[in-house]
Amino acid sequence: GPDMPLFSVPKEVAVGTAMLGVAFATGMLAGKKYPLVFGTPRSSKSIVGKSSPLCQYILDHSLREHPILKKLRLLTDDHPLGRMMVSCDQAQLMANLVKLINAKKVIEIGVFTGYNTLNMALVLPDNGRVIACDINEDYVKIGKPLWKEAGVEHKIDLQIKPAIQTLDELLASGEAETFDFAFIDADKESYNEYYEKCVRLIKKGGIIAIDNVLWSGRVLKPRRDDLETQSIHRLNEKLLRDTQVNISMLPMGDGVTLAFKL
Repeated sequence: GPDMPLFSVPKEVAVGTAMLGVAFATGMLAGKKYPLVFGTPRSSKSIVGKSSPLCQYILDHSLREHPILKKLRLLTDDHPLGRMMVSCDQAQLMANLVKLINAKKVIEIGVFTGYNTLNMALVLPDNGRVIACDINEDYVKIGKPLWKEAGVEHKIDLQIKPAIQTLDELLASGEAETFDFAFIDADKESYNEYYEKCVRLIKKGGIIAIDNVLWSGRVLKPRRDDLETQSIHRLNEKLLRDTQVNISMLPMGDGVTLAFKL
């Protein structure tokens, strides 16, 4: 595709997007009500503070945002739950990884308005596919027209139902070890289940990216009654010992672990 122009992100936008945000939306998942949590509170601290001039410097000197991606980011930022969006610099890293390994088949668990979905679809070949899993079509409707405007709508297979169901269907239809990349960013209590199914679906040499692995620092001392933090912490400990993958945990946004399948 054409080279993507570099945009200087206004400071007020950078502050809102450089860090992952948090919002709670109640949805139905596997017959139970879960608070679907994406991202982290804006008040959380990253290695580079969100109000730090270094944060702005990073965006000014690394972000190359496609014009339609920028349009979707600004639309999402205006949404009452806009803080649920993955940070633009992290989404760019995901797209770079997808391109680096010449991915053709991608799984995304947690779509929201589809900013990260669009970012990955833009770098996939014309016959590439993103299986995009979410349970709330209202948010996705914000991004869908922009997927079409960017000319990548045909690369995105949107599945509006519990992601576990979609992953099980893919496994049942013989698609184990056929996917190149997976991005996990949905309800935290299901993280282990998402990871286990993605490990089976991803081929050797593929990558699984797991978002929110630092969870505002709450992983340092998980409360017994905090099931989300407990779930993330348990998976972090498990990943350290998992001989199926090599890992790197990055202090980007709210923390993202890259698991490289061996």
